[in-house]
Amino acid sequence: MGEYFIGIDLGGTSIKLGITDATGHLLHKDEMPTRLAEGAKAGMERMAAGARQLAESAGIAWGDVKGLGLGAPGFLDLAEGKILRLTNIPWENVPIRDGLQDLLGIPVVIDNDANVAALGEAWSGAGAGLTDMVLITLGTGVGGGVIAGGRLIHGAGGMAGEVGHIPVEPGGVPCGCGQQGCLETISSATGLVRLATAAVGAGRATPLKSDVEAGTITTRDIVNAAREGDPVALEVIDTAVDALARVMAILTLVNNPAAFVIGGGVSGAGETLFTPLRRAFGRHALPDVARGVQIIPAQLGNDAGMIGAAGLTAKGTMMG
Repeated sequence: MGEYFIGIDLGGTSIKLGITDATGHLLHKDEMPTRLAEGAKAGMERMAAGARQLAESAGIAWGDVKGLGLGAPGFLDLAEGKILRLTNIPWENVPIRDGLQDLLGIPVVIDNDANVAALGEAWSGAGAGLTDMVLITLGTGVGGGVIAGGRLIHGAGGMAGEVGHIPVEPGGVPCGCGQQGCLETISSATGLVRLATAAVGAGRATPLKSDVEAGTITTRDIVNAAREGDPVALEVIDTAVDALARVMAILTLVNNPAAFVIGGGVSGAGETLFTPLRRAFGRHALPDVARGVQIIPAQLGNDAGMIGAAGLTAKGTMMG
């Protein structure tokens, strides 16, 4: 007997489902294809069926499941529980909270995918025990979530934590948000590949040239080349971490976190990323504010979204 919570991480390719206890410990998880062509109504029905099956597979009675949280990538109306518009998922104006509540008969809360990842890391991951932290995810884009005073921060319009769209390069390349020179255009996996491709196009000598010309270059290639001492790869990483560090230095003056937790695929570079990032942060941050700020890797990996989404309805999490 106990209280259990289900979290759903909605993505363009797959839907990840997880069930946790009241401490954020992930007990069981599953995954299913999103099947975009079936539409939002069918998607909700499949998520509801998947949630019930998940509890059954974990040996948990449905009556002990006290809530379900959903993390979604895009623009949401948190107060109304609606999806307004999503990234890579053609669902618009979907009352998903009420739809899932009607299907499941339990409380449902929705939030942005980066916010729920931050909540997951704060609840039972790298930020456990911290009341003030910022999660930054470096993947195809750059996402973020802010925990301040022990609460997940949404802001007046629910857009708090969108660190990837802080402009860092005036007149820079266009970003998918419509602005130019956003952090996302430089420090994401896409940004790293763009920088390396531009270096090859400028005639720079680098072992990355063959990958660029073949159209197969990845961040892994860039990181491996940097580890081998390739000057171009090292310069690409330095450019990306310098932009990220400048944004982090600004954030320390806004909410003074105890830690920046760095997640997403690019964070898999390990100290090839973290060592120059800590060095760049030291250059840009105001010493009195930045003193003692940790810059640490996320711990929960792809499970962070599920765990954090589950925490949206769990008592005692950093929800607010």
